Amino acid sequence: MPPLHAVSPAAAVAPPRAIASARVPQRPVLRHATIEEIEAEKSVIEDQARERMEKAIETVQNNFNTVRTGRANPAMLDRIEVEYYGTPVNLKSIAQINTPDATSLLIQPYDKSSLKLIEKTIVAANLGVTPSNDGEAIRVTVPPLTSDRRKELAKTVAKLAEEGKVAIRNIRRDAIKAYDKLEKEKKLSEDNVKDLSADLQKVTDEYMKKIEAIQKQKEQELMKI
Repeated sequence: MPPLHAVSPAAAVAPPRAIASARVPQRPVLRHATIEEIEAEKSVIEDQARERMEKAIETVQNNFNTVRTGRANPAMLDRIEVEYYGTPVNLKSIAQINTPDATSLLIQPYDKSSLKLIEKTIVAANLGVTPSNDGEAIRVTVPPLTSDRRKELAKTVAKLAEEGKVAIRNIRRDAIKAYDKLEKEKKLSEDNVKDLSADLQKVTDEYMKKIEAIQKQKEQELMKI
């Protein structure tokens, strides 16, 4: 009979081998955004997009106002910038502009030394008007629109409308990028982004129709005069 060997107490309670103590790695638990969280993200991004689109519409409207019709309107000079002492400034900031009658504008600069510069700038703007400088003020007579001039202005209106639509599309693009960023951060799912993008497209279409409406209105003004 082989001799018996004593087993130390430490060996008797030795820990199991490394293979037994290895742990299975845990998979990360993906948490889906709640309806409230999705609505909150949508509200922030969509509200910002709407605000920017409203400003784009305002810009389009202001640009349309600068397109002259057969009636005198100070707005037709809104985009005129004068190189005043080496700095481009808006004409309205250095002169008072009135409409003494339906076919003329009266420009009275606060600094009479700028009269010739203002006159030259108006001529260069190609508004289809001829300014007259009497040494005290500049009078701009607005002539009736010819058929050819109407066509030119209609093209200008179409160009300004397209610029507005491009601005709206760019705002939509930025909002989509914001949604995509939230998807990459696991704050929104792919389906969430698709749904939110569809809602954003409805907002975009709404503002596109606004541009088309004010474009049509401006074109009708040109045809009536």
